[in-house]
Parts: sequence; structure tokens; C-alpha cells
Amino acid sequence: MAKKIKGEDGKIYKVKKPFYKRLWFIILAFIVVVGIIGSIGGGDSDGSSGSSTSESSQPQEYVYYEKKDDATDNENAAAKQAVSYIKTVHLSRQGVYDQLMQMHDYTAEECQFAVDNITCDWNQVALEKAQSYIDGQSFSQRGLYDQLTSTFEGFTAEEAQYAIDNVNADWNAEALEAAESYYNTMNMLGQELYNQLISDYGNKFTAEQAQYAVDNLDPEKLDAQ
Repeated sequence: MAKKIKGEDGKIYKVKKPFYKRLWFIILAFIVVVGIIGSIGGGDSDGSSGSSTSESSQPQEYVYYEKKDDATDNENAAAKQAVSYIKTVHLSRQGVYDQLMQMHDYTAEECQFAVDNITCDWNQVALEKAQSYIDGQSFSQRGLYDQLTSTFEGFTAEEAQYAIDNVNADWNAEALEAAESYYNTMNMLGQELYNQLISDYGNKFTAEQAQYAVDNLDPEKLDAQ
């Protein structure tokens, strides 16, 4: 009930509540405040969630190309093709250039534009190539390094060394795998096998790795296969 007061003229007046004390205003203010808090909370949640998703589930590509508006269609196409070659067959910078020149109708300038303008971690590409070699056949550290730096692959010394240092390989196991291959195909054993494994013209394993292979080779097991 509204409060009543007596005025100076002797009349009785009803005193109205200030608008900020009225029920409708309190309810409206409550709704507005809740909405603001919800908006702020939702924004923070979305932002952190988006940031977390971007950082955890969207790893940065080690090679990519952003189309350039001031480049020709062929230049953009060559760069896009270069990225595809790197991702699929792990070509070195020189390898990409040579592949574009030999397999496509791009000019030398367009091929050079491609290798100069893609963003690429060449160390990572060398590592991917090294891993593909290890997964497919037996290699020693020296043998793999020489393969990566050969004119056939064209990786730099620094890129190849990064790959050797980081590739997932058990070099003793690689030596044993090579030894088993020599036994199966050429019936090599003992000193002859050891010499082949450490030879600069063979597999280039260390003396310790070669000895491990010779000591752990099991001819009976191989014969029974």
C-alpha cells in the first residue's frame, strides 16, 4: 500500500515509490543484468574453447601456400602443386623444382616462384622422407644421410642431419634386418657378412651395429620360414 502524507494545505496525498523501487523496474533490471553476464560468460567460453580447438586439434601445417593476388595463374598453380608433391612424396626444395620442370609445362621462372613462395619446414620434410626410407628398407645412419644428400634427393647437409637425429629408428635392428636380407639372398655369414655391413660400398653400419647383427642372426629360424 502506498504511503500517505498530509500536505501543507491540509489535504492527504499518496506518496508514489521512486521508479527504481518499483517491482517492474527491479524485474527488468534483473533480466538485463543476467543477460549481460550470460553474454560475457558465453563469449569467454566460446573464445577459450575456440582457441583451445585451434591450438590442439588444428596443428600448424609444415608446408602450405597462400594464394597471391599479384601472382599469375600459373605461378599460383605451380606453388599449389609444389605443396602437393611435398606432402605426398616428401621432395626436397631442389626435388620440387626439378619435378615441376620435368612433369609440367611451367617455365623455370614459375617453378622458381613456387619454391620461393611456399611456406615450408624443410627439416620436417627431410624427416618425413627419412622415415619413409626406414619403414621400407634397412638403412644405417651414414647410408641414410648419404641417400638424403644425394643428387637424387637433394636435401641439404643440415636438413639431412636433422632427419638422422630425429628419425624413429633402432640402428641395431636395422643392421640385423640388413644381415637377414644378405643371408636370405646371398647366404652371407660371419666375417663376410660383417665386412659387407660396415663397408663404405655396402651398408655403412658402425662396427658395433654390424657385430650386433652378426651375433643375433639366426640362420635356423630364417631357413624355417
